Amino acid sequence: MTLAPPPLLFSPVGVRLRLPSQPEHGRMPRPIDGAWWPRSYDLTSELPWLLDGLPRSWGQIGGVLVDGAEWSPFPGRLLVADGVVRLRRTAPRHAPPTVCLVAPGRGRWDLLVVPPTATEEEAGRLMEGAVGDSGEDRRGDHVQDHVGDRVV
Repeated sequence: MTLAPPPLLFSPVGVRLRLPSQPEHGRMPRPIDGAWWPRSYDLTSELPWLLDGLPRSWGQIGGVLVDGAEWSPFPGRLLVADGVVRLRRTAPRHAPPTVCLVAPGRGRWDLLVVPPTATEEEAGRLMEGAVGDSGEDRRGDHVQDHVGDRVV
């Protein structure tokens, strides 16, 4: 098992994540639950930032499934913030790349993965297309706190 370095509270390398704003009640299922723009294809260094940037209401993520051959090699398990996360890779498919996050007993969320090489304009367009105009942009230079699914 590999240990992931914990994200610093304040860093120029914050998570670039966009999730749809949704009311607590009446949530409609969607094929893509958000978009993530990692800075590299090194999952062991990018994953702690992603997990730390997720809404607290999603619970403890215990499994991550990535598709595509672009990701650099990674171990089967990673210790992130005192929790073990199981990592798996699927064969590339003819669809946009995604990352699937699983929180046992809580749910599953599929995020579009924006290529790290994308320009800010391209990434913005892809992220907006994944979540629509009502998305919450969780990009930033520091880790943000969450209350429910809202950024505080």
